[in-house]
Amino acid sequence: MTAVTDSYFSAIIGRLETLRETLAEPMAKAANVICTAARADRRVYVFGTGHSHMLAEEVHYRAGGLAFTIPVLVGSAMLHEGAVISSVYERTEGLIQPIFERYGMQPGDVLIIASNSGVNAAPIEAADYGRKIGATVIAITSLAYSTAIANGRRRLADIADIVFDNGLPPGDALIDLPGGNFRVGPASTAIGATVLNAIFAEVAAELCKDGDPPVYLSANMPGAKEINQQLVKKYRPRNPHL
Repeated sequence: MTAVTDSYFSAIIGRLETLRETLAEPMAKAANVICTAARADRRVYVFGTGHSHMLAEEVHYRAGGLAFTIPVLVGSAMLHEGAVISSVYERTEGLIQPIFERYGMQPGDVLIIASNSGVNAAPIEAADYGRKIGATVIAITSLAYSTAIANGRRRLADIADIVFDNGLPPGDALIDLPGGNFRVGPASTAIGATVLNAIFAEVAAELCKDGDPPVYLSANMPGAKEINQQLVKKYRPRNPHL
């Protein structure tokens, strides 16, 4: 392993070690909220724009994942329909509400919003929409980043009911290149996915007290077809992406 790759691994591992302690309380709160929602047959929605949308896909129809999670996918604000224009869309006001109305969010649901910068219009309006509906809003964001660039704008962290500060610096990247002009090695996706999967693992363990939790199996595992079909049948009516 070279010095650069070693530095990146060390940076990720070090941050995860720190977050295991600093996020213990909000993670416990989030797990409790999600368990309550699951037991009331509510849903957990996950939303992000740009690269943050990958966290919504991370928990959707995932082997070892919970079936009541729903990704909120906005093609124009992701990357595959045009990466450059997606940066425009996520900063444009007024686009989010009609998209969210498609999903039928209800009081008692949970909305997880991933936004590393935490100030763009899309995540802010999504948080406002979730609060208006009566959902619990959970944010995954960088407080250092949003504080540095807010310039009087509202921050996602100021709206959400529960905030996960991923501890990352403004700009996301961790490794300085020779010369000091560029940084590489973004970390928000790796850290965000770890935090989410840890929370949902905790939720699944708690739901085991009620019987078998609604967990998808990998399609190649014994019994997966039958179990997954039952889960899809139950959760498809409120999940347009199944």
